[in-house]
Amino acid sequence: MSVTAIKASKAKDTDAEGDGKAAKGGKRKKLLLLVAGVLVVALAAYWFVLKPSASADEGPKPGAILPLESTQINLASGHYLKVGIALQLVEGAPEELDGSKALDATIELFSGRTVEEVGNAGKRKELKEELETTLEKAYEEEVMGIYFTEFVTQ
Repeated sequence: MSVTAIKASKAKDTDAEGDGKAAKGGKRKKLLLLVAGVLVVALAAYWFVLKPSASADEGPKPGAILPLESTQINLASGHYLKVGIALQLVEGAPEELDGSKALDATIELFSGRTVEEVGNAGKRKELKEELETTLEKAYEEEVMGIYFTEFVTQ
């Protein structure tokens, strides 16, 4: 065989290998595009069909805030607490609620406690949560939270 024939034979072999690699690369691209397409369809199905609606998870929406007058409560050892609260009403609740239930529950919860107890931030948070729970029941779900507008011990 001549040198030219050998070179031509090697060139044919190289072209055949290149075509095989190109075929494998084409298959990979098609597979990659297919996987990406399936992923896009799955995400679209979740987004439009399976995604839980936000309104199903929502609780009551906040309405007006009803501030109540401050009151003084006797604590232990001759001390007192001046506390003011505001009620966070739910949307649609009457804005003219009688605050006497809230004041009574506040007095009952804080009366006789020590200054150290009501002055401790962690304990005060627990007491506030307890008061919120009590008021939610007392006002039959018309109140969804409370705010301390004044909190002074002496």
